[in-house]
Amino acid sequence: MSELIDALNQLEKEKHIDKDVIMEAIENSLVAACKRDFGNADNVVVNMDRETGDIVVYAEKEVVETADGEDFDPALQISLAKAKAMDPKYELGDIVRVEITPKDFGRIAAMHARSVIVQKIKEEERRVVFDHFYCKEKDIVTGVVQRYVGENVSVSLDDKTDALLMKSEQIRGEVFQPTERIKLYIVEVKDTNRGPRILVSRTHPDLVKRLFEKEVAEIQDGIVEIKNIVREAGSRTKLAVWSNDQNVDPVGACVGMNGARVNAIVNDLKGEKIDIINWNEDPCVYIENALSPSKVVSVSVDVEEKSAQVVVPDYQLSLAIGKEGQNARLAARLTGYKIDIKSESQAEEEEELRGYEEYESEEMADESMAYDDENAVEEELLSEESEYIDE
Repeated sequence: MSELIDALNQLEKEKHIDKDVIMEAIENSLVAACKRDFGNADNVVVNMDRETGDIVVYAEKEVVETADGEDFDPALQISLAKAKAMDPKYELGDIVRVEITPKDFGRIAAMHARSVIVQKIKEEERRVVFDHFYCKEKDIVTGVVQRYVGENVSVSLDDKTDALLMKSEQIRGEVFQPTERIKLYIVEVKDTNRGPRILVSRTHPDLVKRLFEKEVAEIQDGIVEIKNIVREAGSRTKLAVWSNDQNVDPVGACVGMNGARVNAIVNDLKGEKIDIINWNEDPCVYIENALSPSKVVSVSVDVEEKSAQVVVPDYQLSLAIGKEGQNARLAARLTGYKIDIKSESQAEEEEELRGYEEYESEEMADESMAYDDENAVEEELLSEESEYIDE
């Protein structure tokens, strides 16, 4: 068994698998084998020498008075006379270990040892992969496209690990070529019976966030913060940033010299538009910034209702709303406010209509008061006439 010990020492050195753990697993495997061979053998113990690798099988038997009784079980019990013949110190009730190693047990042991070692190597490799990618959960990695599996994409994350990019996590219209390198966001890493299951995404908003964190040094240093991010994958992302240093422009830092930083991220996302705006604690200013690239005339907010009325120039109305309402929708998600956008003409018309309605309301009130006065006069005249007739 010296070859086995050498192999275990080599495994411990190369794959960092504890030798004692494997030897204990081999012992347990051999106990199970003995139970199959010996039937009910809960008292069987397998001992593997940690230095030589020699294996001995014992049966643990209880010392009883005699072997002549009807209740005597030779598989579980030993007479006091036999026990004392082995060692005079044994007394009634003691447990004696009796060697029962089969003649061909070396071959059986070798077979089980090989099986256990292979299993332990697989388990250790899975554990290493799981630990490696579990540390990268909620982070980005670069993957190499292997092939399409139906509508899903098989992506290699390293030499031994593949992930499946599900259709639901792909950007609509995006087509990949074999060996193409793509950025992926690790959503979750699960430990399963078949090994680690790594869920990756191209649509998650935090993919863009992590790309900016790696691209922009000021974010890495904590000078610039990403306050919020909303995304419609493949089309547009809005990013609200803030600087903890008044001398650092957060938008400029994210854009980079001649747009170098943001363009690198846009390329990773295959042309997705990115709006970077200044975050502000004043909701009016924040909403105005969020509607970029549209210009804004005025913003009025109801903080309790979390709603805002926004007026934009007539020629900017379509830009403020965006294609299919996208710009307004993303701005509302970014700020957390329900945003109602009107052009200046619409706002003026509503103001005029509101003024006209107020004027009509006042006129009707005046007419009603005048009518009440006339009725009062008529009633007074009728009352006086009635008094005159009575006299």
